[in-house]
Amino acid sequence: MERKYLNPPTLLQPRGYTHVVTVDGGGKMVFISGQVAVDKDGKLVGPGDLKTQIRQAASNLKLALEAAGATAADIVKTNTYIVNYKQADYSALREARAELFPSGEPPASTLVGVTSLAVDGLMVEMEAIAVVK
Repeated sequence: MERKYLNPPTLLQPRGYTHVVTVDGGGKMVFISGQVAVDKDGKLVGPGDLKTQIRQAASNLKLALEAAGATAADIVKTNTYIVNYKQADYSALREARAELFPSGEPPASTLVGVTSLAVDGLMVEMEAIAVVK
């Protein structure tokens, strides 16, 4: 299985994500539902603290990947939803993504500002698609 990370010179050169990721050859696709800032007992982690919630959601994302035999290095696409998003919020997300994707080849990604999530108090939700060899 071969993965290619492409940032065409005809597009703005991205920071922290890749415009296009292609996967060629066999592999198991893993679809991770939106992960939020709750612990395994369902308790909200980091009420009112976006940075803490992002870290918890990212941690839960890694746990979900592990359950499927995958790691963050296998992720080819992420979607992140942040409640009442402001551009200043991006630094907290960028820090967490730098830890998730230290290789310098981050996946294709979308960030969406939303008015709310499924449960009051949640500030971020992260979902992913991974391909495992």
